[in-house]
Amino acid sequence: MRFLIVRTEIRAAAESDIAAAWAGGGRLRDETSLPESRRQVVHAEDRDAALLLARALSTVGAVRAGRHRVKVLPIEDLAPEHPYHWGGS
Repeated sequence: MRFLIVRTEIRAAAESDIAAAWAGGGRLRDETSLPESRRQVVHAEDRDAALLLARALSTVGAVRAGRHRVKVLPIEDLAPEHPYHWGGS
């Protein structure tokens, strides 16, 4: 299985939005409808390589300062013309 490693910007949330999400039992952020802005994207052919790359990206100053985050996402191979698939249908 292949993996996508993404460094994104963290969106700031107002305290009122956080309180409303907690009170209503909803989500503060929904990555499927409004994903965070991507700063860097790389791919890896296996899990070990993906974790090594994610660890390396985690040393970036913006990640360490809490302004960016690193995500490791598994991706499926569907067909050569569409090499990346985010899951679902």
